[in-house]
Amino acid sequence: MSGTSGHGAHTYKDVDPAAVRSVIATDCGSTTTKAILIEKNEQGEYRLTSRGEAPTTVEAPVEDVTRGVLNAVREIQELRGRQFLTSLGADGAIIRPERDGVGTDLYISTSSAGGGLQMMVAGVVKKMTAESAARAALGAGAIVMDSVSINDKRLPHEKIERIRQLRPDMILMAGGTDGGTRKHVVALAELLRAAQPRPRLGSGYDLPVIYAGNVEVRAEIEKLLGGKVAPQFVDNLRPVLEEERLAPARDAIHDVFMEHVMAQAPGYGKLMTWTDVPIMPTPGAMGLIIKALADRDRVNGVGVDIGGATTDVFSVFGGVFNRTVSANLGMSYSVSNVLAEAGIGDIQRWVPFDLDEAELRDRIGNKMIRPTTIPQTLDELKIEQAIAREALRLSFIQHKQFAVKLTGGQQERSISDAFAQDVTNTLVDMMHLDLLVGSGGVLSHAPRRSQSMLMMIDAFQVEGITEIAVDSIFMMPHLGVLSTIHPAAATEVFEKDCLVRLGTCVAPVGKAKGGPLCTVELVLPGGERKTERVNAGDLRHLALGPGEEIKATLTPARHVDVGAGPGERVERALRGGVVGLVFDGRGRRPMTIPVERARRVQANATWTGAMNLYPA
Repeated sequence: MSGTSGHGAHTYKDVDPAAVRSVIATDCGSTTTKAILIEKNEQGEYRLTSRGEAPTTVEAPVEDVTRGVLNAVREIQELRGRQFLTSLGADGAIIRPERDGVGTDLYISTSSAGGGLQMMVAGVVKKMTAESAARAALGAGAIVMDSVSINDKRLPHEKIERIRQLRPDMILMAGGTDGGTRKHVVALAELLRAAQPRPRLGSGYDLPVIYAGNVEVRAEIEKLLGGKVAPQFVDNLRPVLEEERLAPARDAIHDVFMEHVMAQAPGYGKLMTWTDVPIMPTPGAMGLIIKALADRDRVNGVGVDIGGATTDVFSVFGGVFNRTVSANLGMSYSVSNVLAEAGIGDIQRWVPFDLDEAELRDRIGNKMIRPTTIPQTLDELKIEQAIAREALRLSFIQHKQFAVKLTGGQQERSISDAFAQDVTNTLVDMMHLDLLVGSGGVLSHAPRRSQSMLMMIDAFQVEGITEIAVDSIFMMPHLGVLSTIHPAAATEVFEKDCLVRLGTCVAPVGKAKGGPLCTVELVLPGGERKTERVNAGDLRHLALGPGEEIKATLTPARHVDVGAGPGERVERALRGGVVGLVFDGRGRRPMTIPVERARRVQANATWTGAMNLYPA
C-alpha cells in the first residue's frame, strides 16, 4: 500500500522507493517475533544482511507487543554494530527513522500474535455466497471460525448461540446478487441482531460487521444492525452468480483489522505509530508474495506454511488465488489433532524404523504438552517429519475441497464430461503444478534440504514435472508487505536470499504392464548423454546444482502420464537445485504404501536411503 492513507490517529507516509537504502521488517508471531534487516549494498542490490528473534510479548506479564519487537531489533543492532533504536528514557525506545547513518529508512510489520485475525462469515447459501465470503476472509489472512448460512441445517436458536459463543474480531456478511433475494439476507441480519455478538478484544467498541451482499438491502441492514454492531458497506461479493469480486471485501477487512482489532491488542496502538505502512496479518502477507511469484513467472504454484498451531495452504491455478487455513493441524500445539485426524496408522507408515504404536502415541503426547521443544535425537526427528507429512497432506486435502470453480452459475458441459469417471470441481491440478514452495520451521529448518524435499513430495504426492523450493529462514511474510511499496527490493531479496530452489521432481503417474514407468533421456551440461529408467516403486536421486539445467526427453509407458497425457512423450529442460533431480516411480496417486509392518519399514528405509536423508 503506497501513498498516504489515514488509519485511526496515524497517517502513513508516502514512500519513495528510490530513497530506501535500509528496511527493517518484523513479524509478530504467536510465540516468536522475527526481525530482518534488508540493505542496499555497493553494487546497488537489496540483500538480507541480518536477522533477530525474540519471544513475542503480547501476553501477561508484559502485555506490550513492542517489547518483543524492540528485543528482536536490538539483536540486529548488536550484530550489525549500527544504531537502529533511539532511547526515550523511562518510556523505553522506538525504531528511529534514518538520519546521519543511524536508524532505518523504512519499518514495516506483519502480525499473527494473539491468535491472529479471527473472523466469522455469513451468507445466504452455504455453497455459494457463504463460500465466497470465506474465500474473501481467508485471502485477507483470517482464520474462519465458522460459517453461517440459511441452509446450513442448524436451527435458528443454535446459530444465535454459536454467534454469541465465538466472539470473533469481525463478521463478514454476504448474500444475494444485486437485485436478487432480499428476504433471506434480512433473515441473516435478524440472526445477528438477536445474537448481539461481542468482539474478542476490548469492550469499548461495537463489533465490526462488513456487509458485502445485495446492495438494494443496505438500508434495511443499517436499520436492523445499527446501534447493535458497527456495520460497514462494500461492493457485493457476488454481484451476479457467475462473478466473484473479493478485493473490496478483503481491503475492508484489512482496514477494519488496523482501525479496530489491532488498536485493542496490547501495545499495537504504539506499534502502529512506528510503521511506515499498515500492519498486515501474516498469512495475508505471505499470500501476496506467492501470488506475485506465480503472476510474475506465469506459473501454477502452491505454497504452504506449516506452524505450531495451524497450516496455511496457498494456490494459484490459472491466475486464480486461493488460501485455506487448517486451524487444527500443526506441529506443536495441534500435534495431537494431527494424530486424531490422520490416525496412528497413517503417521506410522512414514516412520522408517520399527516403532511400537503405544510409543508413537506417547511421543506425540509429549510434543503437545511441551510444544516449544525440538527433536533431540535422530529418531525424534524422523517421527516429527512423519507427522509433518500427514499435517501437510490433510491440510492440502482441505485446500483442494475449498479451491473450487464457482458454484451457482450455469456451466457448459460436453458429452465427454458426462462420461468422465472422476469429475471434480477443484481448481488444483497437480499434473499442471509448476512450483511447490514450503515454509515453516519443520521445512525451513530441516537439518538437510533433501528432507524438506521428500516431505513435500510425499505429502503433496506431486505428479508430472514439479519444481520444489523452500523459504530459507521464514521471511516470505516480511517480503509480502515490502512488495506492496517496493516490489523491486522484495523481488531481489526473495530470489537471492529467501527462495531456496531444491530441484525438480519427475513423477510419472499410472501403472505399466511391464518394464519401466518412464524412460528419461538426459543431455548433461557437457553434452554427455545419459539414460534413466524410472521403475515402479523406485525413488532415484540425481545431483544437479542450483542454476544448472539439463535437456530431458521423457517417454512414459502406454498408460502412464508425465504431463502430456497417457503414453505421450515430453521434451523440456529440468532445473537443478541444492538437492537436484528426484525421479519418483511410486506411480499411483494416492500413493500405495505396504500395509504389512516389515515391508512398510523396508520401503521407507529404501526411499530415505535413496535420498540419503539420515546418513549414519
